Amino acid sequence: MLLLILGVALWWGAHLFKRVAPGVRAPMGDKGKGVVALAIVASIVLMIFGYRMADGAFFWGRHPATVGINNLIMIFALYLTSPGPSKGALFYKMRHPMLTGFFLWTAAHLLVNGDVPSFVLFGGLGVWALVEMAVINRAEPNWTPNPKGAIKKDAIFLAASVVLLAVIGYVHGLLGYPAFG
Repeated sequence: MLLLILGVALWWGAHLFKRVAPGVRAPMGDKGKGVVALAIVASIVLMIFGYRMADGAFFWGRHPATVGINNLIMIFALYLTSPGPSKGALFYKMRHPMLTGFFLWTAAHLLVNGDVPSFVLFGGLGVWALVEMAVINRAEPNWTPNPKGAIKKDAIFLAASVVLLAVIGYVHGLLGYPAFG
């Protein structure tokens, strides 16, 4: 469990570094991007190994209804993390589509994974997404939305999200985490 907690904490620290410690981050210049990227990769590795090794109480699991709801939420999560919202006509005024999509991803995974390691991983990352949105809003209160795009772009990115969900679900199945049924 310690590796998992360290991974989530490192994810938080790497992503909030420039906003929490701008005096330390700014002098690093472009080298700082590499340090942050390395920290993010390390956090992902720690989270993967930590999650696979972690053990904890189990409260709920997969159910056919929650699997279907999870997959529906995942389509929207994938769409929001795509360029669709900034290039389309439906969500172009949304300030944080990627972080909202990320939060939906965590919520969807908590719906079908009711164990302590999942609470730490998906709950910790979901809270991070909400905190990140608040920190960005506080640091940059003035924001102008993108110009409205074409509904065709929304349709293209939504279709791509469905295809991507199928691929991700297939890979999950290969790893022993069946995503469909």
